[in-house]
Amino acid sequence: MYKFFITATDTDAGKTFVAQSLVKALTNQSLKVAVFKPVSAGCDLINNKLVNEDAKLLFDLANCNQSLNEINPIAFKEPIAPHIAAKHTSNKIAVNDLSDHYKAVIATNADYVITEGAGGWRLPLGNGKFLSEFVQNTKQQVVLVVNMKLGCLNHAVLTYQAILADGLECVAWVANCFEGMDYLDDNIDELTKLLDCPMLAKLDKEQSIDVAANKFNVELLTR
Repeated sequence: MYKFFITATDTDAGKTFVAQSLVKALTNQSLKVAVFKPVSAGCDLINNKLVNEDAKLLFDLANCNQSLNEINPIAFKEPIAPHIAAKHTSNKIAVNDLSDHYKAVIATNADYVITEGAGGWRLPLGNGKFLSEFVQNTKQQVVLVVNMKLGCLNHAVLTYQAILADGLECVAWVANCFEGMDYLDDNIDELTKLLDCPMLAKLDKEQSIDVAANKFNVELLTR
C-alpha cells in the first residue's frame, strides 16, 4: 500500500484538483484507491449532515466503497481556519483522533491512499498542534502542490524544507499553473533545481480532470 499526503504552498493552491486528478490517474490503471480528507471547514448542511465540497469530489472518484463520513470525519460549517471553527463550536481537533480515523481508510486494503490536507503544511489544529504531526504519525509520503505565481519559489522551498525537517519524504511536486505567471518556464526550471524531487505533473488552467489525469507520471510514485 502506497500512502501519499497532498500538501501545498498555501490555501487555494489547487490541492483538491491535484488530488482528484491523481486519484483519476490511478483508477484509470485499475488500481484500488482510497481517499481521506481529515479536516475541512466550509460545508453545506445536507440532510442534517455537514458536507464539504472537496471531500465530496474525492468521494466521487475513489473506488473503495468508503462513506463520506469515513473520508471526511471532522467538518465545520464556516469556511475559516479549522482550529478557530473548532473553538467557536466547543470542539477540539486531536492529532490522535485523526490517526484513529485514518485506520479505517487503511483497512480498505487499497493499493493507494491519497490524503488531501487543508491549508498549507503548518495548518494549526489548536493547542500548539499542527496537521503535519498527523502526517508524521501515519508515516505518509508527501506530494507538494506549488501554486505557480509570484513568490512561489520562496513558499515552495520553505515548505519543502519543513517537510524534510519533520523527518518525512517529499517524493514529488506538482506545478499548478492555473493563475498565469510571467516567465513561467523560468520559474519551473528554477524549482527543478531547488527541489530535490521530480515534478509529477504540470497542470494548466481550467483543465478537466480527465485531461489533467493524463499528465501525471504516476510511475514516479513507486520508485
